[in-house]
Amino acid sequence: MSYKTILVGTDGSETAMRAVDEAVAIAARTDAKLVIGVAYRCEPIDDSSGLPRDEMWQISPGSQAEDIVFSGRDRAAKYGVESVGRSLSSETPAAALLDLADEVDADLIVVGNKGMTGARRFLLGSVPNYITHHAKCDVLIARTVD
Repeated sequence: MSYKTILVGTDGSETAMRAVDEAVAIAARTDAKLVIGVAYRCEPIDDSSGLPRDEMWQISPGSQAEDIVFSGRDRAAKYGVESVGRSLSSETPAAALLDLADEVDADLIVVGNKGMTGARRFLLGSVPNYITHHAKCDVLIARTVD
């Protein structure tokens, strides 16, 4: 199948970046546009840090998410893959990624398999598990952990 827009979700961890690598490889083969999505939980920043307000952004979860987006885009660029990145503030990363998939009209979502093993997936759920059950497009769960 040929894909036009591929969304990959990552949290910047070593295992999640393996999913980015898989998405980059597919995008390179199919000449698809790659969207790198990073969801983060927006938490208040401690004002006691002494930093000026305009510099607090640099230590915020949003800033860290932007760093992850840039890292993923750098990986894609090494293989000549066109990419865009989006950082999303959300309480539920899986729902944020699904909303982004709808917004960019993704025809493939790539996520890693972390959280899909053991009893934890039944008790707490997981991003890949939720996405496979709710996505409106193809989903690839990249084997990123054994």
